[in-house]
Amino acid sequence: MAKVRVAVIGAGSISDMHLQSYQQNECTEIRAVVDFNEGRAQEKAQKYGAETYYSKLEDAFTDEQVDAVSICTWNNTHADIAIAALRAGKHVLLEKPLSTTVESALLIEKAVKESGKLLQVGFVRRYDTNAQLLKRFIDAGELGEIYYAKASCLRRLGNPGGWFADKDRSGGGPLIDLGVHVIDLCWYLMGCPKVTTVSGNTYNKLGNRANVKNLSFYKAADYDPTQNTVEDMANALIRFENGASLLVDVSYTLHAKKDELAVKLYGDKGGAEVEPELSIIAEKHDTILNVSPQMDKLSFDFKRGFQNEIDHFIACILGEKETLSPVQDGVEMMKILCGIYESAATGREIVFTR
Repeated sequence: MAKVRVAVIGAGSISDMHLQSYQQNECTEIRAVVDFNEGRAQEKAQKYGAETYYSKLEDAFTDEQVDAVSICTWNNTHADIAIAALRAGKHVLLEKPLSTTVESALLIEKAVKESGKLLQVGFVRRYDTNAQLLKRFIDAGELGEIYYAKASCLRRLGNPGGWFADKDRSGGGPLIDLGVHVIDLCWYLMGCPKVTTVSGNTYNKLGNRANVKNLSFYKAADYDPTQNTVEDMANALIRFENGASLLVDVSYTLHAKKDELAVKLYGDKGGAEVEPELSIIAEKHDTILNVSPQMDKLSFDFKRGFQNEIDHFIACILGEKETLSPVQDGVEMMKILCGIYESAATGREIVFTR
């Protein structure tokens, strides 16, 4: 069987998860690493055994030995690169978010339809073992109708700086960087109902808090303590056409005692917590039960999640599976994220018409 030959575009930190996962997939060959920084592209190519490296996108798109690409670049470049890759006849795995605007997201969706190629959005949390196990419980009706979900991803200190803190390149701060993961995870488990309204708030009160000592956090390669144009914190209430609602709050920095990651869903027959540990809440024989599945890891396994995502992408290209995160879901997520930012900017609830 011929192997799928891939190129990874963008050699930043997240590219390692893609490259490691492709390396472990027996149906894949890493053809190239692409980065405008030629030295970084060459270094990553050598590290992961890629056949070659490029500093120009056009070289990857015209390379007939590239079947598919992973796009791991700045958010504001996602749309242009994805559309160019699709038009060049490549399958695409695009890191979240799909883009930075609804308009550009719709252009990607149009390019997917016109090209006939696969585009899988990098909603990695959908592919985690825990999420898939819980999805089976939900699909079997164990939780009944899920009418409410609640998600928090709060960092007390954790603005990565660099392009993450530059709104022009990132499209926003913790909402579009962290919130996209927990919002999408809840939305996916709720069955992806159409959004009807969003009401949100964003705050820029603390900056990147570069003055704080004795507490470490991840910093981007181009971290600059003097630059920050994104929000510190965001919260929102999202309503769906089936009557369900989702409450979310996220932050890069907050006067909080500790970091918090919590994802909870509530149905009329049972409930579930995905984070900080997977737990299912049931009612049997007039008694409420907290059910803890016996698993290797009850919280998100970052490495395994990416491996599952990459394996699924390759299986889709080979015609063995269908993607769990199609472009249409990426478009709907951009509507939610951009709606929250618009609501915060205008001070009013955003109503979506169909």
